[in-house]
Amino acid sequence: MTDIATMKDFRTIYADTLIELAQEDSRVVVFEADLMSATGTKHFKELFPERSINCGVAEANMVGIASGLSSQGFIPFVNTFGCFATRRAYDQFFLSANYARQNVKLVGLDPGITAAFNGGTHMPFCDIALTRVIPDLVVVEPGDGWAVHHLTKAVYAHQGSVYVRLQRKGNPIFYDANQTFELGKGIIVRDGKDVTLVATGAVMLEQAILASQALEKENISAAVIDMHTIKPLDKELVLSYAKKTNAVVTCENAQMAGGLGSAVSEFLSEQYPTVVRRVGIQDLFGEVGTVEYLMKRFALTAGQIVQEAKDAIKRK
Repeated sequence: MTDIATMKDFRTIYADTLIELAQEDSRVVVFEADLMSATGTKHFKELFPERSINCGVAEANMVGIASGLSSQGFIPFVNTFGCFATRRAYDQFFLSANYARQNVKLVGLDPGITAAFNGGTHMPFCDIALTRVIPDLVVVEPGDGWAVHHLTKAVYAHQGSVYVRLQRKGNPIFYDANQTFELGKGIIVRDGKDVTLVATGAVMLEQAILASQALEKENISAAVIDMHTIKPLDKELVLSYAKKTNAVVTCENAQMAGGLGSAVSEFLSEQYPTVVRRVGIQDLFGEVGTVEYLMKRFALTAGQIVQEAKDAIKRK
């Protein structure tokens, strides 16, 4: 396999990993909705034309067909922009895939502000909230290129439906080739004793790391946890760090309502009441802009995380 660190985009890593899986398992099939160039799966189609199905601009139908193939033993990876994967095909994914206990891997690309110039209509801030409430569904957001590769394999191996938030462009690297990834198990990226930063996805994991480094310069020790699996939440890890630091800041490129921050707050309020502050989209629609502009526009920056971390520490 090509060195992940040298690859340019998450979508390339994802598509190459699908090819690896398809070479080993004839049950792997890929579904598209006229977005193969955007999702990076063109090469998959060249290698496996009989296992590459373009359903056109009919996302709900695509999820229904994928669910039918799953019932016959296939393992479908269904790809489209996150706004269409969830809002447009929600009922089919809820009923035909999840309620029917099928094995559909739904991949929503360009989550949150990474939709950038596609603008507010294509900016799925609400997809975590929508998918979190589906019983038994696993919800995943990889944080770097290695995570994309290994978590795609873990999603394939999992028996049951999964929703993956997948950034298309860019390949930030926070891990090395030896890092292990397990569904439902967060990763301690940096240890700390004063406050815990719980982040999901590449955009916010990077900002959480930068925030931790900035806090360190002020003699504040901030742990950083990569919560790549939003559901099921790694409750054991969250609880251990809540007890250790007594202050938690969640960081997500999504609506705070119903998202990672809600999941952490709901759990801790029942098990170990802790000061929790949240960084995420605050009940707003998306808009057009660069990722850098949108991070500032929606307060998804390291500076905002630092501010919330200091406030959490004060409130202990």
